Amino acid sequence: MNFIAIFSIALNALAINKMRSALTMLGIIIGVAAVITMVAVGSGAQERVQEQIKSLGSNIMLVFPGSQTAGGVRMGAQTGQNLTEEDALAIAREIPEVQVAAANNRSAAQIVYGNTNWNTSIFGVHNDYLEARDWPLASGRLFEAAEMAGSGKVAIIGQTVMRQLFGDSAQPTEVLDQSIRIRKVPVTIIGVLEKKGQNSFGQDQDDITMVPLSTLRNRISGQSAGRLKRIGSISVKVREGMSMKSAEESIKELLRARLKVQAGADDPFTVRNLTEILAAQEASSRVLTYLLAAVASVSLLVGGIGIMNIMLVSVTERTREIGLRMAVGARGSDILKQFLVEATTLAMCGGFLGVILGVGAAYLVGNLAGWNTDLQFSAIVLAVGFSAMIGIFFGFYPARKAARLQPIEALRYE
Repeated sequence: MNFIAIFSIALNALAINKMRSALTMLGIIIGVAAVITMVAVGSGAQERVQEQIKSLGSNIMLVFPGSQTAGGVRMGAQTGQNLTEEDALAIAREIPEVQVAAANNRSAAQIVYGNTNWNTSIFGVHNDYLEARDWPLASGRLFEAAEMAGSGKVAIIGQTVMRQLFGDSAQPTEVLDQSIRIRKVPVTIIGVLEKKGQNSFGQDQDDITMVPLSTLRNRISGQSAGRLKRIGSISVKVREGMSMKSAEESIKELLRARLKVQAGADDPFTVRNLTEILAAQEASSRVLTYLLAAVASVSLLVGGIGIMNIMLVSVTERTREIGLRMAVGARGSDILKQFLVEATTLAMCGGFLGVILGVGAAYLVGNLAGWNTDLQFSAIVLAVGFSAMIGIFFGFYPARKAARLQPIEALRYE
């Protein structure tokens, strides 16, 4: 008996009991849909973490001053004032793995434009800070050397600041050369940053205004430049392909030598490897994806058990039919193929319907719940292929049982 004839007989047998066939497929449909949806949600979470890593810049480390002790009382982290611009220059100059080490200071201030105002973060930076953060300009230019050396009254703003001051319809090219006031200091907008979005802590990275480091120190914060030029942190970008761990150890060794830290004493600074932190988050998201897929796969196994039960019932109900087929010349292999095709067809049809349901569910989750979802073609192929394997695996025992029936005993069965 050829395959086309076997397939036709199998479809006719399934069509006779439409309700039972549909209920049998239900477990596979739910299982496949659950696998596709869960993998889409998990992959979306991984993608979100990767976006956060990119938004911070590639291969980034942050160096913060340590705590300060006053009257025997230790203050909180980053209360010390022991890092200087010279330390940042030394890191960039003496550590081969480092591409750029950008000194910066941070403050918060009210910005005023006309009759609108907005409270935002003010960063005092050099141009290398934008290189460290992989942060291009949407329009405008960077700071000139004379502006950085002479506390120039210029600023580069983020897109959140632009919208709050100039309206939602404002374009980056339209706000250039506009004058704003930062703590009553008039500055001219020379550039607008590209959009970055939120970081891993949910903070809006575009709510920022950058001015030359000397401008923040001398004009806005009202600090004296001083001989040491203290800074709040150093953003370090490691060269592509270089070891982050090696660079981190070199930075610690260099700063301990520059700050004259004695052997065995605690570091008076903190080095935070952001890439490692977010990579750990990505690994956690990946584990969650696998876990969700594994839990959803249980539904596929339950569906497979349902197929086995229904096929066993079908063999029992059709015992006389099997005996009659064998009596007129059908071989045991033909009976085996027929029942295997029935089981596989049930699983495959359930798999395809499950794909439709799973894609729809992933779309709804992404739009209604606001979660990131990423449909994986490999997950769809794997789910459908797994459903076919389940049909073959769980359908083999009933098919084998039918193929081993003796024609005389089958014909006598009531």
